Amino acid sequence: MAENTKVPVTVLTGFLGSGKTTLLNRILSEQHGRRIAVIENEFGEVGVDNDLVIGAEEEIFEMNNGCICCTVRGDLIRILGNLMKRKDRFDYILIETTGMADPGPVAQTFFMDDELRERMCLDGVITVVDAHHVLQHMDSSSEVREQIAFADVILLNKTDLVSASDLDLLESRLHIMNAAAKIYRTRDAAVALEKILNLGGFDLDRALQTDPQFLEPEYPFEWSGLYQLTAGDYRLHFSPGPDPAMTASLLKAASPAEQSMRDLVEPAVLRFSADETPVSTSDSISAATELIQLPLEDAPVSFRVEIPDPGAWVFFTEHHPDEFGAFLATPNGQRIEPLFTREYKPDHEHDEEITSVGITTPGNLDPDKFQVWIRDLLMNQGPDIFRMKGILSFSDMNERYIFQGVHMLFDGRADRPWGDSPRRNSLIFIGRNLDREGLNAGFEACLV
Repeated sequence: MAENTKVPVTVLTGFLGSGKTTLLNRILSEQHGRRIAVIENEFGEVGVDNDLVIGAEEEIFEMNNGCICCTVRGDLIRILGNLMKRKDRFDYILIETTGMADPGPVAQTFFMDDELRERMCLDGVITVVDAHHVLQHMDSSSEVREQIAFADVILLNKTDLVSASDLDLLESRLHIMNAAAKIYRTRDAAVALEKILNLGGFDLDRALQTDPQFLEPEYPFEWSGLYQLTAGDYRLHFSPGPDPAMTASLLKAASPAEQSMRDLVEPAVLRFSADETPVSTSDSISAATELIQLPLEDAPVSFRVEIPDPGAWVFFTEHHPDEFGAFLATPNGQRIEPLFTREYKPDHEHDEEITSVGITTPGNLDPDKFQVWIRDLLMNQGPDIFRMKGILSFSDMNERYIFQGVHMLFDGRADRPWGDSPRRNSLIFIGRNLDREGLNAGFEACLV
């Protein structure tokens, strides 16, 4: 298929509450003449973004309960494949990721999947940055930094909430993080479409400069080393490192050749990833134990390695040995160097403290009770609430009430009338250290 017949795809990314949905609505509302299919991915147990997006009901595909860059990436490929079967219905695709997504694996999909690469082109990655709150997350969240690093265009949004001098400093920092991206300052994500659509293609060369392993799949381990060993006992030594434990696996190779080590990658993935694989903790490593967790709290420490047969053996380790000064040695302490080593792109991890709490319930809210509750909630827990959004049914309104918020900022408006639709409340909180029972109890107390 010729290049100019490929369907362009734009990925909209940005941390929680940056303004991605606002930007998406602006795009869909413009008189641009494009037939646009929208794929949305939410981080949370209750999907509300579909109700917040306007004007394209028949072309919205929603993926909940997972981050598009990991647990539901297969769904993304499936939906894109199905879209190709109905090509006459659209001529452009927008993918809005969850605020927790690393855009790298999403962009990678269009280079690694043969069918998608032939029929679609990644037009660009657009990252929306919350100028008012991004500094609270930039240093602690790898996702924020990756979203900025992979952007073709950065929208420095919510500029009305930040002073001109602070904007200058922030833009300088963004430029240092991604010198190739174009940066536009926006309010309410207002930007000319020609600045974000039909950019002419995602820059693969720049992506490889940002991440040399960009085109590699992610693995549950970072390193492997092939050793030629005789039968007997050895010692694996560790110095103090960044983690209190490391998972490892020992596999027998067919020969002392680099290809033999590569042939073991898939079996190693199965060992590290399969739910049924037992993980033991011991001071001894052997081929009989598929996966072992090495306790390193008391490092420096060493573990006995049992080699039952002479030949080529491969270690796969969760982290790179250099982080712990780790090395294999004979019983008398003589260091053994591997014949071959390989580094792998590790699985990205989300902040385990960041969770979501969804609330869905029928009925109407007392507006006065809700106002008091939400004000107290944001005053006391606002710094831990990264994002909140939803649809509410107030007893004194015939219209749906749509609200969104970031930290202690809350914004809401009346939407279309409920009409014959059953009145309901559907909302979600995304943040750190959220009290599920407290949020549910507080909200239920606001019902009429």
